[in-house]
Amino acid sequence: MGKNDNKYVAVAYKLYTIDDKGNRELVEETTEDKPFQFITGFGIALDGFEKKVAGLAKNEDFDFELSGDDAFGDYQEGRVLDLDKSVFSINGHFDHDNIYKDAVVPLQNEDGNHFIGRVLDITDTTVKMDLNHPLAGKKLNFKGRVVENRDATKDEIQGMINRMSGEGCGCHDCGDGCGHGGCGHDHEHKGCGHHCH
Repeated sequence: MGKNDNKYVAVAYKLYTIDDKGNRELVEETTEDKPFQFITGFGIALDGFEKKVAGLAKNEDFDFELSGDDAFGDYQEGRVLDLDKSVFSINGHFDHDNIYKDAVVPLQNEDGNHFIGRVLDITDTTVKMDLNHPLAGKKLNFKGRVVENRDATKDEIQGMINRMSGEGCGCHDCGDGCGHGGCGHDHEHKGCGHHCH
């Protein structure tokens, strides 16, 4: 365990993507009223993000960039899959309510691992799903302030362990829908375990 493990950290920030021409686009914002909260050492936040903010004091400002490698990795064509429509059928009927173009849906593979996928296209027989993180391959800029940084309590640590073991979605603190994490669509799986940020 590192010296910064088991810290309770809450941050309010704006997250921008930066393209090759230096253009910035705001993709997510958390506020001091509804900050992004996590406990360090649990793999909830991106490693690069956690390293940057874990050592900052309460009320300290931050402004840093993460490359695609340090954020969500490269975009991989191999993570775009054509899945049989039967996968998304309930009692023999295709789930039109939740599966539509650009929908973000939770998926689970045979090993029990959870993924978030985005529907790219639907044909008569298949659903084309993109399992890449929506921010894969993108350079990120986080600008914000530390709302809280203190040692986590035993109850908070136990609560985090409970959520990660399947008693709920550990991403519930992301605010209203978690933007790119897709946790706002957590209507089927529990204990999402993947990074919100």
